[in-house]
Amino acid sequence: MYPANPEARASGFVFLSTTMKKIVLMIDGGFLRVAARKAGRHYDPGFIESFSKNCPSSDEELFRVLYYDCPPYQGQQKLPVSGLTKTFDESGQWLQVLAQKDLIAVRLGVLKFRGFKLKKVPVAGSDALTDADFSPDFEQKGVDMRIGLDIAAYSALKHVDRIGLVTADTDCVPAMKLARKSGAQVVLFALPGSAVPSELSQHADMVRSVVWPH
Repeated sequence: MYPANPEARASGFVFLSTTMKKIVLMIDGGFLRVAARKAGRHYDPGFIESFSKNCPSSDEELFRVLYYDCPPYQGQQKLPVSGLTKTFDESGQWLQVLAQKDLIAVRLGVLKFRGFKLKKVPVAGSDALTDADFSPDFEQKGVDMRIGLDIAAYSALKHVDRIGLVTADTDCVPAMKLARKSGAQVVLFALPGSAVPSELSQHADMVRSVVWPH
C-alpha cells in the first residue's frame, strides 16, 4: 500500500501495511483557525469535526482528536487613545459544544491580554490616531506545553501507531523527536495555502497535505 502523501512516493520509499494504523490527531486551534478564516471558511465545531475526518488516510483508524485552544479573553481594559473602558465578553461556549462531539477532547490554555497594537505600521498620513487604529494583542499561554505533554504521553503509553500534528509551532520539535525514538510515527499535516516550517518537516516521518472540508 502506497502512502497518501505524494512526497513519500516521490522519494522512492514504499510503506507496506497489512493492518490499520491507529492515529491520534493533535490540532493547534489558533493555527487552524487563522488558516481557515483566511481561506474564507466558517470556523465552528462542525468545521473542526469535518476537518478532522479528512486527515486520516485509508490505512488509518482515528483513535482520538485532541484540540488545543484558549477560551476568549474576558475582562475590561482601557482603550489606548480615548481611555474609555472596553469590555471583552465573547462567549467560549462553542468549545464546550466541540468537547461533546465523538472522539474529540479539548485541551485549554489561557489567553493573556498584552495591550493594544497598531493595525498598520508605519502610520500613513498626518491624522491623529483613534482607538480604531488599534487592535487588542493577545498571547496564548500553555497550548504548546500541553501539545508536547500529550505527544510524550501517547508515545510512552503506545496506545497509537501514529501521531498527527496540525501546527506550525516549532516548540513541538523536542516532543516529536521523543515520539520517534519511542517507536511512534509522526505525521505532519500541511494546510492549503500554508507553508510547513522546515524545522518541523525535518522531524516528521510523513508530511501529508489535507484539503478543506466541503
